[in-house]
Amino acid sequence: MKSNGRERFEDQIIDSNLENENFHNKLFIRVGAKGRIFKNVDFSHTYFDNCYFRNIQFDSCVFQGCKFNNCNFQSSSFSGSNFEYSTFEKTFIDSDILNNNCPSHNNLKLKFVRSLRLNFQSLGDSVAVNKAIKIELSATKEYYYEAWHSNTSYYRKKYTNWKRIDFFFKWLNFRIQDYVWGNGESIYKLIRTGLFLWIIFSVLETLMYKNSNSLFEYWKSFLEAPSVFMGIYKPIYYEIWYYTLITVLRFIGFALFTSILIKRYNRR
Repeated sequence: MKSNGRERFEDQIIDSNLENENFHNKLFIRVGAKGRIFKNVDFSHTYFDNCYFRNIQFDSCVFQGCKFNNCNFQSSSFSGSNFEYSTFEKTFIDSDILNNNCPSHNNLKLKFVRSLRLNFQSLGDSVAVNKAIKIELSATKEYYYEAWHSNTSYYRKKYTNWKRIDFFFKWLNFRIQDYVWGNGESIYKLIRTGLFLWIIFSVLETLMYKNSNSLFEYWKSFLEAPSVFMGIYKPIYYEIWYYTLITVLRFIGFALFTSILIKRYNRR
């Protein structure tokens, strides 16, 4: 065991602009600055603890592998800055970082956005959480797809044989859930799925139990379907397996709908 050589800066104020400075592998404790410009500054692998950087322009700075804990970066911008492998905890930072500073590789982007989502959630910022979730889901979908489909050397060396098949099924499951209910984030997709099943069961009921040559019977089945789905009306001609299927889908639908509501209100 030996020291990692991390230099400690504690209770300091940066009272000037910085350019081409090197703060690699430092520990900042209660370090602050306000209204400054930091350009091409290397903060890689530096830990920020209880720091205050308000209205700072971080231009093309490197924050690779940094950890931010209980910090305040409100009104600060990070144009062209690198945040690969960085993590955030209880840190106030504008959600614009999600638009402008995500890593280019989807696996790194996924970890970066997930860390920010948990950070925003701990602060009770529901708007930023929703924004992070959308980007996280998009990155997850692209990552799963590239893991099994991409022919680039990175993915083919890292994911071979059964791992590639495993990611295919992960991607397939993700796509199905995205279509059904937006992976727990879209009540509109869940309603769309319900309407689709409504039409399907109306057609099936007419084909199996009624006169399939009559348009009126299709319309009648369509009108009766909601009452059947809710369990209010049970036609005597239904077979057990068919009504059981409808009951199972009703339980699943209510469970998914409840899950979406709980997630939305829990963020507040």
